[in-house]
Amino acid sequence: MKMRKTLATIALVVILSLLLLACGQKPVIKPDDLVLKIGYTGSLCEAPVHMAVEKGFFAEEGLKVELIKLASGTTFEAVTAGKIDASFGLLASLMQPLSNGLPIKITTGLHTGCDKVLVPVNSDIKTIAGLKGKRIGVPSMTSSPIIFAKRALADAGISVNEKNIEVEFAVFSASDLPIALKNGSVDALAMNDPTAAVAQKEFSLITLADSAVTEPYKKQYCCAAYVSDNIAKDYPEIAAKYTRALQKASAWIQKNQDEAAKIQVEKKWVAGDAAFNASVLKTYNYIPSVKGAYEAFGITAKRLQEFGMLNESVDVESLHKNSFLFLKDVQDTVQ
Repeated sequence: MKMRKTLATIALVVILSLLLLACGQKPVIKPDDLVLKIGYTGSLCEAPVHMAVEKGFFAEEGLKVELIKLASGTTFEAVTAGKIDASFGLLASLMQPLSNGLPIKITTGLHTGCDKVLVPVNSDIKTIAGLKGKRIGVPSMTSSPIIFAKRALADAGISVNEKNIEVEFAVFSASDLPIALKNGSVDALAMNDPTAAVAQKEFSLITLADSAVTEPYKKQYCCAAYVSDNIAKDYPEIAAKYTRALQKASAWIQKNQDEAAKIQVEKKWVAGDAAFNASVLKTYNYIPSVKGAYEAFGITAKRLQEFGMLNESVDVESLHKNSFLFLKDVQDTVQ
């Protein structure tokens, strides 16, 4: 009789286990066994990810990682599909996807800079205000460069709301943008580095606005680290390790831009000339800050709603609050 009861209990446990698996329940992975899948695209300003690998900051945190190279523009798809657990992105480009349910939490700001509005050196346009009624080339209608351009235009008194827009935006691939400017298809460009810096050098372009050096934008964080909702909820200790490693890497870059750029090129994280890349990195502030990212998000999200890039129905304050993960074992600022 005892044997029957034991067998029945075992059978019940097996059946329940199979039912859980059938319902899509994933087996629980211990934090020490989890390998964090980090997506990256190979951009210059992604240097904290690259240096966290090369200088051992991930290893120092005891974090097991797998770096997954993604094509530009596919990061959100990858995190939604569960192909990656964490990544690095432009704050402004995260806001609309977050309002539509992108399953991530931002954990820290990493640096300022990245976006530029450019014109030819011989252009009659000398200021942002001079772009009224002009055509501006952009890499996409939801990218960080167009968001930065709209902010700069609005601050110069030019309407960028879709209901009464006083400029025209035209989409070209990043490689075609300088050509479009050269042949007169557009009057100005809104781009981000490193393609913006390369275009400046090769096509003799001047800057009307630069988020790395133009007030008030130069004090506002443009890029941040984030983790998937799954990691944020089930593995906050992993999220903290990831965040601390990137903060350490970012702070290291602030003091070692030349070496960082050299490592990026030599280890094939990015292409280009190391000395030129270093000159671009030196325009950014690589002092990581959780508070800095949070403040920049709040400022930019409100502006996006004013421009019509965030739906009027979006509760911006809730979006702001719910998009961040504040980790008790992560410092606000690392220098």
